[in-house]
Amino acid sequence: MTKYFVDKVIIITGASSGIGLAAARLFNSLGAKIVMAARSYEKLTALREEMSDKDKVLCVKTDVSVEEDCRNLIDKAVEKFGRIDILVNNAGISMRAMFLDLDLVVIKKLMDTNFWGTVYCTKYALPYLLKTKGSVVGVISTAGHIGLPGRTGYSASKFAIRGFLNTLRVEHRYDGLHVMVFAPGFTSSNIRNTALLADGSPQGMTPRNENKMMSAERVAQRMAFGIRFRKKDMILTPMGKMTKLVDFVLPRLVEWVEYQMMAKEPESPIRKKK
Repeated sequence: MTKYFVDKVIIITGASSGIGLAAARLFNSLGAKIVMAARSYEKLTALREEMSDKDKVLCVKTDVSVEEDCRNLIDKAVEKFGRIDILVNNAGISMRAMFLDLDLVVIKKLMDTNFWGTVYCTKYALPYLLKTKGSVVGVISTAGHIGLPGRTGYSASKFAIRGFLNTLRVEHRYDGLHVMVFAPGFTSSNIRNTALLADGSPQGMTPRNENKMMSAERVAQRMAFGIRFRKKDMILTPMGKMTKLVDFVLPRLVEWVEYQMMAKEPESPIRKKK
């Protein structure tokens, strides 16, 4: 594993926290050259100082919902390191509201960040990735396989990423490009703190027990494994794998279970019904 990532140039969006930050730290410790992208340049530079090999880390202020920012990210990476081996499309935001109550600007924000951010970064990185026969990773979730109530915009954006990357894989099946759709499941991070409510304001606190979730560090390790062995799809949690399997056979049961589960969240926007 260590030898595989030595001097690989890896771009990670949403690298200032959660899975993105854990991945940046892990790949840096494995000898890779890291390009950390996020909206807060100050936070990125502070985090860079904590890296085991900070000389191999480039920080680029990037709002992935802005196409020109994504183009600039790729340009800066190539200017600094001369190549791109791996692109991890990790930046994302979530939401928590019934669609009935939702301001449509919320879904637009989620699609702009989650879906279009993946499209923009992949578009400009693709020529370089084809040269290196590199990897494109899209971080989705179980919500990208099964629609989650109270998360319409989030699920829609993750479904869209999965469809986009699956198609990209087929288009380049003879070009040596590796495309991985990566679904961690519930992971301890700040994504629920920043999730948008019906009016577009941030939730501010998580409704779930973060201590019972998979750690971002563990997710990063599984991501590295998937990239190293060029996996096509990864669903990390047993619950996620079982949900997808059962949905194929008993979709109504899965819908009922999902509804009950999401309705049990503290201050859930979904009313629990029998």
